[in-house]
Amino acid sequence: MRRVAILGAGQSRFGKRTDVRLDELAWESFREAMVESGVTQRDIDSFIVSTLGGWSAEVLPAVVVGEYCGLTPKPTMRVEAACASGSAAVYQAYTMIASGHAEVVSVIGVEKMSESSTPTTVELIGRAGNYFWEFENYGMTFPAYYALYASSYMNRYGATEEDLALVAVKNHYYGSFNPKAHFQRRISVDDVMKSIYVADPLKLLDCSPITDGSATVILASEESVKKFTNEPVWIRGIGAASGTANLSKRDNFLGLEAARKAADDAYKQANIERPISKLDLVEAHDCFTIAEVMAYEDLRLVERGEGYKLIKEEQTYKGGKIPVNLSGGLKAKGHPIGATGVSMIGELSKQLLGRIGGERQADIKHGWALAHNVGGTGHYAYVTILSLDKNGDVL
Repeated sequence: MRRVAILGAGQSRFGKRTDVRLDELAWESFREAMVESGVTQRDIDSFIVSTLGGWSAEVLPAVVVGEYCGLTPKPTMRVEAACASGSAAVYQAYTMIASGHAEVVSVIGVEKMSESSTPTTVELIGRAGNYFWEFENYGMTFPAYYALYASSYMNRYGATEEDLALVAVKNHYYGSFNPKAHFQRRISVDDVMKSIYVADPLKLLDCSPITDGSATVILASEESVKKFTNEPVWIRGIGAASGTANLSKRDNFLGLEAARKAADDAYKQANIERPISKLDLVEAHDCFTIAEVMAYEDLRLVERGEGYKLIKEEQTYKGGKIPVNLSGGLKAKGHPIGATGVSMIGELSKQLLGRIGGERQADIKHGWALAHNVGGTGHYAYVTILSLDKNGDVL
């Protein structure tokens, strides 16, 4: 297996993008990634488009995006793994290069969620699990799934709704410094507590938004990297796992076992034993505030039941033990499903290279970062570990 690096990354402005079509939105991030990497369309062997599908009017988004971006007739495919589609696409590109089937591969994640009508959106969210059993019989929707986890976690460990609100406050704080974020306004715990309930105990400001956006990363083999850059970011491990579609079959509602398994596999590949002492920052999948708290524990940053204490003590802010979601996260940056995982990895690549700057720039001490991307309620899970060094520690 060959080593694989990220040459460049790009992201569109996230939000309600009625000003562009799907292919135009994809071009925004693809163009930025080409400029940063020095790669042109001629250098790319293959491209992968990640999108959930069903939101956009385009039935064949990969070919539409590819043609607009000047990538035809390169081979392509669409990759879908619910909210983890972006990381799944990066995983596919990684394996293509590592196995020797390609030298340079572009991953373009894009979603136009605003194109769906409201009934279709509700139905799609309702299908985020075992549709024929849990939705048709019990009316379970995506927020309701995470509400079960929130209620169970609070009951077991004594966390409060105010503790969960602290996640939203932190991520909106960092979103206020991100010019490409969907939401750039800071909020307070009081704002969260006064917002309407969506699925008790989760309120509107506990939930990520419906977002349009695109993100691109360009990957290359070790042999090809030197043609384009002296500052690559290496993919040191990718863990992937899945969980049962029927939540009634799960052992508990305190964490996502698929995410924990994916993390363990990624840590093993990267030879990481104590992640909180090794990682400089994390981009975690905070589709709901409880999801970020559980991620602290699923990623073994802290023990079970200790995650909410990490946010209460502000240890996941910049300057804390482990900064999380300095991009604003899904909560404030936005959650255009197919682009989310790609955006995470692109953000971390720029962070490690010190290209973010300002209040959002992390202090890079060790040269390691982690992206945690979950599809559904742990139905899919991908954990991607990045490093500035291809062999070992930077220090």
